[in-house]
Amino acid sequence: VWIFGYGSLVWRPGFEFTSRKVGFIRGYSRRFWQGDTFHRGSEKTHPVTTLLFHFQACTWGVAYEVRGEQIAASLEYLNMREAVLGGYDTKLVKFHPQEKDAEEPILALVYIATPQNPSYLGPASEEDIAAQIIVSSGCAGHNIEYLLRLADFMRYFCPQAEDKHLFSIEEALVSILPCLYYTEESLEET
Repeated sequence: VWIFGYGSLVWRPGFEFTSRKVGFIRGYSRRFWQGDTFHRGSEKTHPVTTLLFHFQACTWGVAYEVRGEQIAASLEYLNMREAVLGGYDTKLVKFHPQEKDAEEPILALVYIATPQNPSYLGPASEEDIAAQIIVSSGCAGHNIEYLLRLADFMRYFCPQAEDKHLFSIEEALVSILPCLYYTEESLEET
């Protein structure tokens, strides 16, 4: 079984796996439109990612291969993490590995929050999303970490891919809290 992650699963799957591949799925765009009151939020709902159906889009992330005993354990863990606590539904998608010699697309399970769940936030400006991220924290850590790790993943593992929504939120966050970012040059000067 392959499981596709496009949010915190790209750096912290939380389950054992046999292999992992960076790649993308078509027909969806990543949006910070799902609310979270457990992992990255508290009593108030705070934004994390979901996928929005968009015919011409693609979303980059990581697919994890689970085998044998890993299957039941990973699905049980993800059902609690994503479905019960997160309000996500599961779908099967075609995952396209980044590797140039990759074979056919791989069928992968993905968790997507739909507008029908009670934690769905829906559209907001990148500035409003960034302002919500700055003040949100939960049992998995601060939401700033979620945003910055996801942006770093995209920059380092998928440099050819565009994710305007993600990088616009990161830019808005940096404009609000410029002290968060230090370039290599600024660190060398100190």
